[in-house]
Amino acid sequence: MKQQAKCLCGKVSITVSGKPELSIVCNCTNCQRRTGSPFAAILYFPDNQVVAQSGETKSYQFRVESGNTNTTFFCPDCGSTVFFRVDLFQGQTGIAAGCFNDPDIPMPAASAWTKSKYRWVQFPEDLLLLEKQVPSHTSV
Repeated sequence: MKQQAKCLCGKVSITVSGKPELSIVCNCTNCQRRTGSPFAAILYFPDNQVVAQSGETKSYQFRVESGNTNTTFFCPDCGSTVFFRVDLFQGQTGIAAGCFNDPDIPMPAASAWTKSKYRWVQFPEDLLLLEKQVPSHTSV
């Protein structure tokens, strides 16, 4: 099964096959600023499941609290962040869940960085809540 995620104007897209390895919600202040939203919903796919990428992207790289580097790839025309690569999840591509425009994407397995979660945001009771980031050796 192939799925395509694309930016707001449609000029940047990424196509993946299969199911994501990880689905999370991130409440860190970087994701809040990056998305303009209280949290980011992210699906991580092994790089070998990325079957196509089209359109020219711009990138922005920044360091996070752990010292790791995150790189976002976004459309230079509409500004939508479509995908990212983070040191924490080597060999995987994170894709913004909303860029799939699919209400049936997998529910997140965890909510990371709950210490900076907006107080009015409520997640399901059975969701794993992590005060900081997911350790790289943890499978969620």
